[in-house]
Amino acid sequence: MTIVQWLLLPAFVHVAWILVIGIRMGRARFKAAKAGQVRIKDVALDNSRWPDEVRKFSNNYDNQFQLPVLFYGLLPLLVLLVKVDWVSVVLAWAFVASRILHSLIHTGDNQMIRRFQAFVAGFIIIGVMWGWFAVRLYVTG
Repeated sequence: MTIVQWLLLPAFVHVAWILVIGIRMGRARFKAAKAGQVRIKDVALDNSRWPDEVRKFSNNYDNQFQLPVLFYGLLPLLVLLVKVDWVSVVLAWAFVASRILHSLIHTGDNQMIRRFQAFVAGFIIIGVMWGWFAVRLYVTG
């Protein structure tokens, strides 16, 4: 595989993970509606009416489109400006691993401290990725 393929592979893994979360969310919603825990007309305009267990999946799904926007904004810049290196590849894998860990905690026991730690790890990693890109673009050429 080329280095660009190695850089993009974590994005494919993350997209696959988002699809898994979406399926889990859909199943949880269907189960709650079928069990009569919620009426469809009550949640049509207000997601807060879903049971807490279902909202965990929904909130986690939404989380996958917040911080990762910085990741997906950076990948094409790295490729188009020919700044992909092994540091950016390792950081990309670390970022996606942090998102998956955050997701597993969020949809599992949802321990806030552990979840926050996973979030902060991803936050720092994406910051370092952008910083490394800036150094490569403006300092080292």
